[in-house]
Amino acid sequence: MALMIRFLWFLSIQFLALVAKVHGAKIPAIIVFGDSSVDAGNNNYIPTVARSNFEPYGRDFNGGHPTGRFCNGKIATDFISEAFGLKGAIPAYLDPTYSISDFATGVSFASAGTGYDNATSNVLSVIPLWKELEYYKDYQTKLRAKLGDRKANDIISQALYIISVGTNDFLENYYAVPAGRSSQYTIKEYQNFLVGIAENFTKALYDLGARKISLGGLPPMGCMPLERNRNLLGGSNECVNSLNDLAAEFNSKLSELVIKQNKEFHGMDMVFSDPYGTLLYIVRKPAVYGFEVTEVGCCATGLFEMGYACSRTNPFTCSDADKYVFWDSFHPTEKTNGVIANRLVKTALAKFL
Repeated sequence: MALMIRFLWFLSIQFLALVAKVHGAKIPAIIVFGDSSVDAGNNNYIPTVARSNFEPYGRDFNGGHPTGRFCNGKIATDFISEAFGLKGAIPAYLDPTYSISDFATGVSFASAGTGYDNATSNVLSVIPLWKELEYYKDYQTKLRAKLGDRKANDIISQALYIISVGTNDFLENYYAVPAGRSSQYTIKEYQNFLVGIAENFTKALYDLGARKISLGGLPPMGCMPLERNRNLLGGSNECVNSLNDLAAEFNSKLSELVIKQNKEFHGMDMVFSDPYGTLLYIVRKPAVYGFEVTEVGCCATGLFEMGYACSRTNPFTCSDADKYVFWDSFHPTEKTNGVIANRLVKTALAKFL
């Protein structure tokens, strides 16, 4: 049964890719900003502990190669790129093995551990969102030098821009740093502070030529193994409803921002891409997709490990990640990423196919 579900999911992605090719891809490139949900390996090239360029990460990626993706295989943006008839894996901008020719059809500026808030990126010394934007400006310069202004401007204006960030602002910063943002803002004030940064960021992209933008929402944060297993001492490992409610509330604010900016900026075509409902459904009804384990990750004990704590020498790492919703205590497996991406392509992103 599990093999059949995986086959149907794979077939769905391939069908969408075929549709894109038959009708002529309207999207020439996918350009990505965000955190570990979409980092393809940029953190490999900066001095930070927030890395995953070692086994068992990437063990199910092409050739079993750890790339710096926080997953056993592909992340959601890889599947989205493939569904749009582009390459099956979006490279990291800081990876020296790729050139501007490779980046012309897709590139990720994302950095694991970052957030909207600069203070969030400081926690693990990763790339702040404003720096990702600076890298994008550098990308534009290189693209124009390589392809000429006309071709480069076509790519810039027709590309799909994907933003996936925000979880770390709450879990790694607001609720984790004593005397930090939580001493400066109430949780509602902090949400509004982050939405203001998101608004400025999408406007900056628009001013630089972006028109087709996907603003991603937060997942049900309380269902991540790291969060739900904090309740173990209390005799429970259920999802933390207060964190899920927070994510849903923040997503509502982002959705309102999308509506507002589409009205404000001529030619902007921004959509809100929400992984919340899909991931929550998977967690509540895992058997529908052939999953067996939801409360812990595949790597190590799956209770708290991620990054360097998710070591290839750990004897507890599972043998079949496809049975698990989560790869480590924070990040989904390749299979989960595929399900979420497939859903987004059929809903929020369908208009761009």
